[in-house]
Amino acid sequence: MLLQLALASMALAAPTMHVEKANAWQYGTGGGIVGFVVLILDLIVIIEVLQSTRPVSHKVGWSLLIFLFPIIGIILYWLFSNREQHKAAGGYEAIP
Repeated sequence: MLLQLALASMALAAPTMHVEKANAWQYGTGGGIVGFVVLILDLIVIIEVLQSTRPVSHKVGWSLLIFLFPIIGIILYWLFSNREQHKAAGGYEAIP
């Protein structure tokens, strides 16, 4: 369902006026290269949130914030999320 909403929002955001020279940096349906970089960063942050030891309600809250406000959500997550405390306990254990 989220994928359908995302695709529908991209279809509605498509420009209707004619542009002779489309520059990916300043004009485009999905934002061009900048949009792609933001998408990759969003996916990395959402995967990190889902793998953390946070309660489910906090995971949903952070994921919604990042989904609805991609750039602001990433900045707020990296500034205020206390990532070290909620880091998943995966990997190797230290040898005493």
